Amino acid sequence: MKLRLVMIIILNVALLNCYAQNTGEWLGQDPINTITTAVPFLMIAPDARSSAMGDAGVSSTPDVNSMHWNPAKYAFIEKDMGFSVSYSPWLRKLVNDINLAYLGFYKRIDDRQTVAATLLYFSLGDITFTDEMGNSLGTYRPNEFSIDGTYSRKLSTNLSGAVAARFIYSNLTQGQFVQGHETHAGTSIAADVSVYWQKEITMAKLDGLFAWGINISNIGAKISYSDNIIKDFIPTNLRIGPSLTLDLDEYNTISFMVDVNKLLVPTPPVYKVNDSTGQQVVDPSTGKPIILKGKNPEVSVVTGMIQSFYDAPGGFSEEMREFSFAIGAEYWYDKQFALRAGFFYEDKTKGNRKFFTVGAGLRYNVFGLDFSYLIPLEQHNPLENTLRFSLLFNFDAFKGQNKE
Repeated sequence: MKLRLVMIIILNVALLNCYAQNTGEWLGQDPINTITTAVPFLMIAPDARSSAMGDAGVSSTPDVNSMHWNPAKYAFIEKDMGFSVSYSPWLRKLVNDINLAYLGFYKRIDDRQTVAATLLYFSLGDITFTDEMGNSLGTYRPNEFSIDGTYSRKLSTNLSGAVAARFIYSNLTQGQFVQGHETHAGTSIAADVSVYWQKEITMAKLDGLFAWGINISNIGAKISYSDNIIKDFIPTNLRIGPSLTLDLDEYNTISFMVDVNKLLVPTPPVYKVNDSTGQQVVDPSTGKPIILKGKNPEVSVVTGMIQSFYDAPGGFSEEMREFSFAIGAEYWYDKQFALRAGFFYEDKTKGNRKFFTVGAGLRYNVFGLDFSYLIPLEQHNPLENTLRFSLLFNFDAFKGQNKE
């Protein structure tokens, strides 16, 4: 069984119709040229609150799940300590044993500093491996996870910054021998750098809060599943956007937010192809395919991040299509009941993910509960017809009950 075949099967089962492949087909004047990376589970919205707002969260009000969206928000969180558990079924229409789980925890050190940690775990369910003759090699449960830690600090009255560290583990082949070579779990170390700014304002005689955030996540080493295979980029991502929260009256609050995303990894170039055979033409001197348009994707992580802003083979217009947009809204009544909605847009040549989201939230004393539901527009989505939820625990409320 070839390693590439193993990887394609597993990743397609796990991420079917969510992260499109570079097919080379044309849509009008623009070619499909989707950017793909290893460990794409790092880009899945892990909690029910932000996933109900179209996957927007870089500048939303801080909560226990801020690690994924913008760790710098933790410095402005109001509570002293909190914990959350989130669960997202995956491809529920096809199987019932693939899921994404997320644990989050934060603790304020003082009124300027906060530390937090999270665990993201993606289980791909039971998969039977076979050799090239179809003989069973055993049933395994491939999985991936990341462990994060962050330190967030207020830099001024309105501004905060954070640095997060992440360990990434991806075990997709369970140590199978492929073409005589032993495979192994892929590992990587990555970091996030983020800032968050908020300020109280008055708009149309309404008190409110304006905020913006920037988060560059997953800045880290490439990953490989074998010593004989070229390493792949992990999904280094730029997320930036503003938000506006308005207090309509003593009990009603509404928020609006926009997130703009761009993967900071090389765009696949266009290679020269032999017209008669359809195979890529290789440069005899280097043994590598000849690039017609675009840049060489086999570069370092830092070079890839810089190059990602100008390497699209379609030029500036294609670079603009690599930005995706998330728009979200959130309504709170008496800080106890919330309604949420959102929309996510990705260009048809870069993955074509377009979907609406809705959700709700409840807060009562010690506990909080969030739900989200996704409605796809352009294609099937692994999360369609699936209810995701997050359970939150407020330790300040525990302390209050103990005192009473």
